[in-house]
Amino acid sequence: MMDFFKDLLNGKMDNVWVDSAIGAIKVVSFVYDVVTYPVYFVLQRPWQKKQLSRRVKAKVIAKDDKSITYRTVDSPKEVYIEMVKNNIDTMEKVLNYAVKQYGEHNCLGTRDILAEEDEVQDNGRVFKKYVMGDYKWRTFKDVNEEAAAFGRGLRLLGHQPKENVIIFGETRAEWMVAAQGCFKQNFPIVTIYSTLGEDAIAHGINETEGKIVVTTHDLLPKFRNILYKTPSVQKVIYMEDQLVKTDITGFKDGVEIIPYKTIISNGQSSNIEPTPPTKNDIAIIMYTSGSTGVPKGVLLTHTNMIATLKAFTDSVAIDSNDILLGFLPLAHVFELLSESVCLMRGTPVGYSTALTLIDSSSKIKHGAKGDAPVLRPTCLTAVPLILDRIYKGINDKVAKNTPFKRALFNFAFAYKKKWMRRGFSCPIIDKVIFGQTRKLLGGRLRAILAGGAPLSPDTHDLIRICLCDNVSQGYGLTESCSSATVMDRYDRSTGRVGAPTTGCDIRLVDWEEGNYRITDKPYPRGEIILGGDNISPGYFKNPEKTKEDFFDEDGKRWFKTGDIGEIQEDGSIKIIDRKKDLVKLQAGEYVSLGKVESQLKTCPIVENICVYGDSNKDYTVALVVPSQPHLEVIAKRLGLVNVDFDDLCINQRVEKEVLLQLVDHGKKCKLEKFEIPGAVKLCTEVWSPDMGLVTAAFKLKRKDIQARYQHEINRMYAS
Repeated sequence: MMDFFKDLLNGKMDNVWVDSAIGAIKVVSFVYDVVTYPVYFVLQRPWQKKQLSRRVKAKVIAKDDKSITYRTVDSPKEVYIEMVKNNIDTMEKVLNYAVKQYGEHNCLGTRDILAEEDEVQDNGRVFKKYVMGDYKWRTFKDVNEEAAAFGRGLRLLGHQPKENVIIFGETRAEWMVAAQGCFKQNFPIVTIYSTLGEDAIAHGINETEGKIVVTTHDLLPKFRNILYKTPSVQKVIYMEDQLVKTDITGFKDGVEIIPYKTIISNGQSSNIEPTPPTKNDIAIIMYTSGSTGVPKGVLLTHTNMIATLKAFTDSVAIDSNDILLGFLPLAHVFELLSESVCLMRGTPVGYSTALTLIDSSSKIKHGAKGDAPVLRPTCLTAVPLILDRIYKGINDKVAKNTPFKRALFNFAFAYKKKWMRRGFSCPIIDKVIFGQTRKLLGGRLRAILAGGAPLSPDTHDLIRICLCDNVSQGYGLTESCSSATVMDRYDRSTGRVGAPTTGCDIRLVDWEEGNYRITDKPYPRGEIILGGDNISPGYFKNPEKTKEDFFDEDGKRWFKTGDIGEIQEDGSIKIIDRKKDLVKLQAGEYVSLGKVESQLKTCPIVENICVYGDSNKDYTVALVVPSQPHLEVIAKRLGLVNVDFDDLCINQRVEKEVLLQLVDHGKKCKLEKFEIPGAVKLCTEVWSPDMGLVTAAFKLKRKDIQARYQHEINRMYAS
């Protein structure tokens, strides 16, 4: 009993000390604010930032009883005008222009892998780790010459213009070079995610009748089985590994396996002339991962690509003094066109992977530096999944700190958030409190562009405050060549995706079933329809689906997104729902499953989550892939010691505790009571594209998840 009171007293003393220390810091910061406010006010000009943030960004150009159409108020900027002046209307012309402007400047960088060594861990296990050197760079001139050689090398294999070339590989410099080589010879590129399953890969190859597949050393073994399902494939070109010789034995007879460097070498000694594409030729057939059914091939012309390139150069401030960290899949048009902006602006791109990105990445030797600290990028593109993981990583690290350090972090976070909203930056707080966090990615990061899925406000705030002041969301789909909206660089809000980009009109159309109308107050709401030169001609060999989703009107191509948007007074869009994600519960309330999931994903216990709603019930349920470290903390608190992960997931006490955490988190996120799940099932499997439960972009495949866990869903509702 005495020990109990001692612990209680010590705990209270700790709290008193922490509260007193933070109180003193608040007093000092208040005095500091009063003294320095006039200086910061003059130097930082916050009123200008606030005016720019609030400015009207789009205007109404058409309206009727059922629809309203918006267009950006901004005029094309310098690079857009330069592209028009120089008649840059194909991706082949983009590289030609870049070489003339930046010939000897660094263009694409790859980090040397010097060796692979065994590293013994504290628990005795041995892991393979890389010994890595510096980045080696191809200049713009080098890239152009290598791309030209690759294109000629394919011609020497008998490949003809307008015949498809499959690129199935991880993001690396050779991927971009190969793509540019294909553009030079007018070979449409078929891009397929490296995370897709064998059947989906075979489907893309067979549908496009690909004779040549370009892949990488790591992915080549996947083709030992796939080649038996793809009779059209005659040649497989693989990009070599830096250390390991590639095993090319055991492949289907009659299929030639050729090193990438051999194609380059053959092309260098050839004098075959390029066959440049026209602006209306197909540049890419991009296989979207698809949340339902088999992947669809989206046709993208050079006109589509250039329209998005112009829009991105207007939206993103980047130049030859910047460095982009490239690690998202180039198989998706978002990353491909983001890196193409770098070509136009003379910005070097240094490549990385999840295995080597930061100092603590799995293939980086203890004490050695990851790619980002070596490259020290100023810009990167990201998807919410990655930023959510960073969000959880920072919060986990803070939670393990001493009470004083936790309180100091929380004070600094709230302090900076307050002043940022007022238009100020906080250089001292950034250096003293958030300096170490910023060094994770090199310490120079000034801009992050996020796309691919909604970014939760909590994650947006934390990344903006702790890692990089300028975090912008964009919105687009493969069918719109990844372009539709981008947040203004001065916009300090969260939960919005920005105003229409240059050349893309946005229309809201009433969706009666979901009770979304353009007459809604305070802001118009409805299904988002996109129109402009960035809109795809349609789906490859799928006229029925093309007719369903696309249409032409007044000389412009339009696409029905299925997303529900709300356009606010400054012309910025908020994605509030999706047709396929909307469920009407028994009591008549509508639940946006995607919205609920995006909020609950920021709960520390959640690794992934799928919310399900039955129209005959008055509440939702959730399938949760739990974070193992957080689940073990719960188990320890419940007195469950030496219980393995699978058993914890079926323990009803653990399940109940996870549900309580979800409910509490949902309330903090201001979800309605009927939106918060009433029961959970903990799933031991990590959902991956190979399982067919998520897309290659890690979007949920609801029907497949429901089919796999229907018994558990029934059990949750029965309980």
